Amino acid sequence: MTAPLFVSADWLKEHYTEETLQVLDARMLPPGQEAVRDIQAEYLAGHLPNAPFFNIEALSDHTSPYPHMMPRAEAFAVAMRELGVSQDKHLVVYDEGNLFSAPRAWWMLRAFGCVNVSILAGGLAGWKAAGYALATGPVSLSEGEFEAKYDSTQVKRLTDVLLISHEGGAQIVDARAANRFNAEVDEPRPGLLRGHIPNSRNVPWNNLVANGALKPAAELRTEFEKAGVKLEQPIIASCGSGVTAVVVILALTSLGVRDVTLYDGSWGEWGSRDDLPIEK
Repeated sequence: MTAPLFVSADWLKEHYTEETLQVLDARMLPPGQEAVRDIQAEYLAGHLPNAPFFNIEALSDHTSPYPHMMPRAEAFAVAMRELGVSQDKHLVVYDEGNLFSAPRAWWMLRAFGCVNVSILAGGLAGWKAAGYALATGPVSLSEGEFEAKYDSTQVKRLTDVLLISHEGGAQIVDARAANRFNAEVDEPRPGLLRGHIPNSRNVPWNNLVANGALKPAAELRTEFEKAGVKLEQPIIASCGSGVTAVVVILALTSLGVRDVTLYDGSWGEWGSRDDLPIEK
């Protein structure tokens, strides 16, 4: 029996002290906000009790020129053990409450072999709104037990996506805002071209979200249908850097869709190249 996709603040409060449960803070900043906000300082100023900081930026592969690429399995395992994370526990991840980054943490943990991972519906904002207490300062836990088993079938690479864009075989769904997808505005990351991968479809991630959780199933289906996405056919999710694409994966997972993978390089990789086809 695997964990539910979401748990409520009330459920989490009730089960918080159980040995088999562990909470992780996975908030991160959208691109462009790094100059005006310090996410580490915000975490230290208030987080759920005993919740270590699952820092997606720090946990990415820094040997890659592209943002938020998946790290090597052993590097991820070491980082999790140092944070005090044990993979056999029921892991509950949360973000600020906008469902922006918690899905990426949920997906990363599952891709590295964790079975029971849930997202706190409403995130930090929902927890505070329910009147539950926060802790401050760093969290130091005893070393966790974590052996990463990376499932590489969850990820598509540029060569895979290029072939599918040209020849078909799967649907490419881009989670960026429509004005970015349609090349009407510059990308928030400097140096990237405008536009989208040829033959991709646009389902903006925030069209799938309400109050820090996914919209009801019927509304999710409508969003995908409007974009021409067929749920019975294979889907590759993409976005700016492989983070909000996972909101699409989460939504599809909630609808029972199983053949869904992530283009981890996303537009951060594709849009940085001048030797790839681009639609505008």
